[in-house]
Amino acid sequence: MLNNKKLIVYFVIAFLIPLAGFSQASHQQFFEKSLQTQNTGMYILGSWALLNITTGAYGWKNYSGSQKYFNQMNLFWNTINLSIAGIALYNNYHSNFSLLSRAEVLANHTRVERLFLINSGLDVVYIGAGFLLKHFSVKYPDKTNLFTGYGNSVILQGGFLLLFDAVWYGIMRSQRLSFLTLGDVSIIPSPTGLYLSLMF
Repeated sequence: MLNNKKLIVYFVIAFLIPLAGFSQASHQQFFEKSLQTQNTGMYILGSWALLNITTGAYGWKNYSGSQKYFNQMNLFWNTINLSIAGIALYNNYHSNFSLLSRAEVLANHTRVERLFLINSGLDVVYIGAGFLLKHFSVKYPDKTNLFTGYGNSVILQGGFLLLFDAVWYGIMRSQRLSFLTLGDVSIIPSPTGLYLSLMF
């Protein structure tokens, strides 16, 4: 009888140990996926920035009229975009996230998710500002080319960022909800034994 009890205890322990490992792996795997999503987004933003900086420099030098100012603003705007993407990628690749707890992983993911949502709202403002600049091109005929070029550029950049931020917000939100739906399993030691904890 005693041997049977020991066998049962060993069996239960053998079953619980992988579950304890699953708890740690699940939120770490979630964060790795989250980080990969963030990095992919920054690579896309950085590629867009490089494209606009290259074409902007060429257009600024070789075109005239509103096209000159359109390309000029594209270059200025995407210098900032490239800086944002570069800083984000540098931080992601040079930070140690391996020791983050489940709550910290979720908080980090949620913070980035909210940034995409907030930026989506700002993008709408950018587009509105672009149309306002185009309105100024009519109001101030002596600066028609400048306001038209800048306005078209801001509308283009705001439109791209709105699409980008909205899509990435949707992806990040979907990942978070999927993680919360799956829940988490952990083993809690106590003086009287081991407890199986389910977190949702």
